[in-house]
Amino acid sequence: MEEITNFITDGNLVEMLLNGAMNLVIAAIIFVVGKWIANAVQNTLEKLLRKRNVDEVLVDFLGTISFALVLVIAVVAAFDTLGIPAASFLAIVGAAGLAIGLALKDSLSNFASGVMLVLFRPFSKGDFIDAGGITGTVDEIHLVSTLMTTPDNKLITVPNAMIYSSAITNYSAKPTRRLDMVFGVGYDDDLKVVADVLRKTCSDHPKVLDEPETGIFISNLGDSSVDFAVRPWVASEDYWGVRAQILETAKIELEAAGCNIPYPQTDVHLHQVSQD
Repeated sequence: MEEITNFITDGNLVEMLLNGAMNLVIAAIIFVVGKWIANAVQNTLEKLLRKRNVDEVLVDFLGTISFALVLVIAVVAAFDTLGIPAASFLAIVGAAGLAIGLALKDSLSNFASGVMLVLFRPFSKGDFIDAGGITGTVDEIHLVSTLMTTPDNKLITVPNAMIYSSAITNYSAKPTRRLDMVFGVGYDDDLKVVADVLRKTCSDHPKVLDEPETGIFISNLGDSSVDFAVRPWVASEDYWGVRAQILETAKIELEAAGCNIPYPQTDVHLHQVSQD
């Protein structure tokens, strides 16, 4: 009891409390200033990236990362001021991060895939793609998932890990696309007439491009038809509309030219057998 009284009367307790309070105030100032610097760094970086027309998703991601890094440095410095070794603090954070990582393994996989999608940009908002087993138009790209609208107007949320681990077909990446169509005609038809009809059908369509030139040639001699491959080029956004129109027009024009369009059928021949 006497030692405690001497400790208090000698002013050691007061000095310790003052030092502790001072360290606490300094730590708080370091944290507040660090947070202000983190916001300033994030805002400056985002402005620079936007001036360079960097994708908005990538801007947000890099801005958030820069804010987190500066804030972590400020927190470590604040704890060091309070007498907590930075190594111990980082060890605790690392252990907690490992536990969280194991618990959120699938989410982190989606996050990592989202980072790769943002960095390498295999597709952008508005592109029509086939990825992760889903075909549709990209509405939004997030760091964990991607929102896509299917041709029948269903909104689908696709995990980024599913997209990045599969082949990605971007139908909007190129300004033009080639239509690949096959028309079968009878073996008795005049092949020159067929080729002329198909060529005229394509050349008369206002949305078929002159360059590259439309390819028309015999691709196969089938069991019941001579197959013509027809390959005109169109703007990517006109693909489906032009395809439907050429299919319809070509059938009408081929029939008008007297060409036969065969289809699978079975002929039954009856023979009368004499009983003699």
